[in-house]
Amino acid sequence: MPTRLDDNRAAREAILGRVRKALGKTGDRGAARAEAEAYVAAHAQGPRPSIPEDPVLRFLARAADMASSVERLADRRDVPAAVVRYVDALLLPPQLAEQKSHRGVCWPEFADLDWAGAGLDIAVRPTAGDDRLGITGAYCGIAETGTLVVLSGADTPTATTLLPDTHIAVVRADRIVAGMEDAFALIRGELGSLPRAINMISGPSRTGDIEQTIVLGAHGPFRVHIIVVG
Repeated sequence: MPTRLDDNRAAREAILGRVRKALGKTGDRGAARAEAEAYVAAHAQGPRPSIPEDPVLRFLARAADMASSVERLADRRDVPAAVVRYVDALLLPPQLAEQKSHRGVCWPEFADLDWAGAGLDIAVRPTAGDDRLGITGAYCGIAETGTLVVLSGADTPTATTLLPDTHIAVVRADRIVAGMEDAFALIRGELGSLPRAINMISGPSRTGDIEQTIVLGAHGPFRVHIIVVG
């Protein structure tokens, strides 16, 4: 019995057949297919802007342009203290100030850090949806746009980047690449294939749908704070 997938394939072939007929493409198309597949496999890149300075400095500047706050640390062990400084310095409206919290969740890769010693109550688990602070890593950063690249996975729950009001991301300086093309090349080189989902985060969630006025936190965190380590 034909499956839904078989039906989809048949429909696709019927559509492509009509396209080939309209273009006058007949006969064996094996050579053309091989040429197209070789082009895709080559991952050709178009013109790209140059990034003359240190990519880490460029990343920090562009992230700030996208309304993220940034800090650079020399030692990963200093992350908890940096999180405390950031949370304590938040200037919130009066109705939110009393909700400022030193509680939150983090990815498993940060379970070894001394959160309690810094005065933080950080649970190592995916967010349940009502956590106000989410601490995550990042697969890499993109210097050209100040973008964080987050890959889906069991130990990298992406909801932690989306649901809390405040998202704090920790990215290693040696994982900051020049452009998006380099990020995808890094993924292919290290993983061999793309994961189920790739999330690219450029600052807090925002929208300008109403009267062209930018509103932060419309579809995700109100705040994104990036800590670059190294």
